[in-house]
Amino acid sequence: MVLLALMQANAAVLDVDANCAAVDAAAGKAAAAGAQLLLTPELFPVGYAPLRLRAEFDPAALPSLRQALAEVARRNGIALVYSLPAVTAAGDWQITATLVDKNGDELLSYAKVHLFGPEERQAFAPAGASPGVVDFHGLRTSLVICYDVEFPEAVRAAAVRGAELLLVPTALADGFDAVPQVLIRARALENHLTVAYANHCGTEEGCDFLGGSVIAAPDGGLLASAGSGAELLFAEVPEPGATGHEVAYLDDLRPEIYRSWGG
Repeated sequence: MVLLALMQANAAVLDVDANCAAVDAAAGKAAAAGAQLLLTPELFPVGYAPLRLRAEFDPAALPSLRQALAEVARRNGIALVYSLPAVTAAGDWQITATLVDKNGDELLSYAKVHLFGPEERQAFAPAGASPGVVDFHGLRTSLVICYDVEFPEAVRAAAVRGAELLLVPTALADGFDAVPQVLIRARALENHLTVAYANHCGTEEGCDFLGGSVIAAPDGGLLASAGSGAELLFAEVPEPGATGHEVAYLDDLRPEIYRSWGG
């Protein structure tokens, strides 16, 4: 059984030291509670402020920042999901998420496919690669980021590759309560996997965040949910098949028919 910890917190925009210290503190508490993995919000180490990041953040700092986060995992003996900007060989800025194990070694990375709103689209370029899947403590595990999870195609792409646990760093503004309370639970149910959704809280660069992070079970039930403030959530990830599935959605897919429909 994997015990998952989820960090909901308020980041300080461009204060990397303070944000990494917050991740380190959460990792220590999560590890002390017996968790094998800590999930953190979208762009948390740098704060969520797309235009300021593009204008003021020096991407030359990324290698040392990744090393610092890997050291957080090593020092606390816990796997970690963190989200950072990245710059491609072509010079495009993207939003990424990375899973490192308790030794700080990278297991999986992903770049955001669906960008939300004019600021993200101005600051970043959308990626195109499908979600990868890796084995983590016996669970087939995948990553998507924020707005990606609101598209059934993105989560289904992970599910048909065998994902049993989907980790989602997010930066969801206040007023979008239906996303964690309806969409996340639906994605878990229709794809027979556990979905963990870690959000910011408080205000960053004029954006008021919802909080409301959730961990949803494969039957659509909630394993854990947060309020509007800073919290560290815990949930045991169900063993595959443990919750039962009344409807075998994945078994009954007909992709050849869907392709014939077009669109």
